[in-house]
Amino acid sequence: MLPAGYTGDRAAGTAIYFVLMPGEQSAWHTVRGTEIWLHHRGAPVQLDLGGDGDAPGDPTPLMVGPDIAAGHQPQALVPPGVWQRARPIGDEAALVSCIVVPGFDFADFRLA
Repeated sequence: MLPAGYTGDRAAGTAIYFVLMPGEQSAWHTVRGTEIWLHHRGAPVQLDLGGDGDAPGDPTPLMVGPDIAAGHQPQALVPPGVWQRARPIGDEAALVSCIVVPGFDFADFRLA
């Protein structure tokens, strides 16, 4: 069962697997569902969380990566409706996955 307010059907969850190259940064965006980031290999990824307002606010960084002693998290949760952007740290590519629950649909996606 979907939470209130969703139009149309959604998958229970969706997942993508992708590479972020050095120097790349995703655009500020938000999705309506909960998003779980998983680090698999390579550079840590800095997630900037920009709150849940009409536009991104002052970013709060969250490091998704393999080095727990350095404060990295191997997985991280972005709550529903929170603005986010991502970039690998350093000169190495990062291999990550994102899981969205309920499943991703472009109707639930916004760019800043």
